[in-house]
Amino acid sequence: MKQYEKMIARQRKWMFYLLAIIVLGAGFTPYPRIFLGLLLGAVLSFYNLWLMQRKIKQFGQVIVENSPLKGIGTFSRMATAALAVLIALRFEDYFHMIAVVIGLMTAYIVIMIDFAIFNTRD
Repeated sequence: MKQYEKMIARQRKWMFYLLAIIVLGAGFTPYPRIFLGLLLGAVLSFYNLWLMQRKIKQFGQVIVENSPLKGIGTFSRMATAALAVLIALRFEDYFHMIAVVIGLMTAYIVIMIDFAIFNTRD
């Protein structure tokens, strides 16, 4: 379990770094609409990452204790993505839709990159 906790900490750290870069891009580039879309998607993607990590930890506890399983929160993550799209549609002047969708995928990209780096070290 110690290795899983380290993986969670690494992924959250990389998401914070990525969010900081996106905020700087929104503030200092001539493309604030694109970076604000990325920021909206990435923030909700970070929430989805946190939710997924928490549900997977609970899933591991359920397996160890041999108790019934509730679910892993797929509906919650889909609802968060729908919320991001609705916000982007409502405030179209501030958020670029394609950037929001790309931002929603950032947690999965961070997970894949973390996996690739960690496997090359082993």
